[in-house]
Amino acid sequence: MTELQTMICALADRYPDRRSALLPALHLVQRLDGGYISDNRLAEIAALLKMPVSTVFGVRSYYTMYNRAPVGKWHLQVDTNIPAMLAGAESIVAHLEKKLGIAVGQTTPDGLFTLSTVEDLASCGTCPVIQVNERYYENMTPAKTDKLLASLKKGTMPEWEVETHWASTCNILLRRRGTPGAREIATYKADGGYSALAKALTMTPGEILTEVKNSGVRGRGGAGFPMGLKWSFLAKNTGKPTYLVCNADEGEPGTFKDRQIMEFDPHLLIEGMAISGYAIEARTGFIYIRGEFAWIAEILETAIAEARKEGLIGPNAFGNGKDFEIIVHLGAGAYVCGEETALIESIEGKRGNPRLKPPFPAGVGLYGSPTIVNNVETLANVPYIIEHGADEYRRIGANNNFGPKIFGVSGHVQRPGVYEYPLGTTLETIIEAAGGVVGRLKAVIVGGLSVPSLTAEEASGLVLNYDECLKRGTMLGSGGIIVMNDTTRIPEIALRAIRFYAHESCGQCTPCRQGSHSIEALLTRIVAGKGSLADIDKVLDLCQTIKGTTLCPTGEAFATPIGTFVTKFRPEFEALVSC
Repeated sequence: MTELQTMICALADRYPDRRSALLPALHLVQRLDGGYISDNRLAEIAALLKMPVSTVFGVRSYYTMYNRAPVGKWHLQVDTNIPAMLAGAESIVAHLEKKLGIAVGQTTPDGLFTLSTVEDLASCGTCPVIQVNERYYENMTPAKTDKLLASLKKGTMPEWEVETHWASTCNILLRRRGTPGAREIATYKADGGYSALAKALTMTPGEILTEVKNSGVRGRGGAGFPMGLKWSFLAKNTGKPTYLVCNADEGEPGTFKDRQIMEFDPHLLIEGMAISGYAIEARTGFIYIRGEFAWIAEILETAIAEARKEGLIGPNAFGNGKDFEIIVHLGAGAYVCGEETALIESIEGKRGNPRLKPPFPAGVGLYGSPTIVNNVETLANVPYIIEHGADEYRRIGANNNFGPKIFGVSGHVQRPGVYEYPLGTTLETIIEAAGGVVGRLKAVIVGGLSVPSLTAEEASGLVLNYDECLKRGTMLGSGGIIVMNDTTRIPEIALRAIRFYAHESCGQCTPCRQGSHSIEALLTRIVAGKGSLADIDKVLDLCQTIKGTTLCPTGEAFATPIGTFVTKFRPEFEALVSC
């Protein structure tokens, strides 16, 4: 057996089903084979994982991070999504094309550089960003780009610090942000870390469930569904294991909160998962993390190893022979895998196509077993709830909207970054913390790209919680706030948004697959000055038709905001058409 084959088999041994090792195996082959996966490798992987070659082929073709042709030694990938667009990413792309003498999608004749543009990299507060192989270079300028290229030409990936902005009035989720050694277990424990887990292990699983229910904590991934209620839906006495899955995919444009926890305070997530695993009587937890976060996955693996060494997870972690293990599973570039059933399919080594619901994961989830899927930020709330109690937790925030929330602010503000405030804080307060608007506010998205935008007038006085946002005709979603000033051309924003969704549609549902591309074609024509008033009406008609017709929320995720852009800023679209 070759070294590669041995490594793939070792990956397979980590999982309850060896087919789950398919994505990690493809990542491994791409890394070892110089940045791409040749057709010749597919049969080898299929044989080792005991699956058809067609399955391996289908998975490789589905995920955007897998390259099917050779790339340069240094693969430069520039995020051009809306937050990056507002931060000037297009000028960085143009600068790279000029300096390298190639266009996007090409490789330099010497094989050193391949230039690509990519979708949102969850670096919204530190755009423009260039991903070089598996490494991010953030807050890029033309001068910094020249410095980066010079170093890469010498064969070295340079090290430099990235200036980031953050603040917290709650000191719960960002409590250790800025603390030296915050990733290390010694630092975490010295600050009271893992005391909540110790307390949890003196309680029964039912008592923890009651405490979480009483806290009123709602899911922070976007839907705002009560965490305790979700746990209570778990199927009982099935004879199958229960699984806990942490959704760390974070692919929603405008959203970059979860990486703050994983990158700078990984043990907070691990402790939250351990308590949650004990509460739902799971013996295995998965962190499904987006593939672009490879370096954060390494941080998590190191922290997990530290926790395992101290007996906090691993064999007999919960006592009485009850184990709890955490597996970090890298995705490979698919926005749809932020949806819980698509995520589960991906862990199982499949294309990330959402499942028909019901059945819901709490009954039939990962490997056909009862499964709870919670977001990173949601799980990170659990230690505080158990340590301090539900009543203390409910002192933070407002009725039916309790606890702290990380808001990621990007776009036209002085200090793009992350800000931890209680739910129920006003939008003005968050924007003020981010240094205020650059120029005059025109529009704002408060919950990630998939929620309806608000005009400056509509946003005035907005209270940022789930209920108040709904009353204003939008949603809190992930808390990803994208600020747009009066220099922003809304038709161009709408076109960039639909290009993202057309690119990310899994293709399973016709309204999403065809509808997204049809809207993209119409908006492309309108923005180019070749459209008509009828084209504008067709966009609105398609948006209305698509709503509620897809298996997962992706159809709604683009139909709603695109329809809102056109409706609220229609004069801008009409100014671009001839008749």
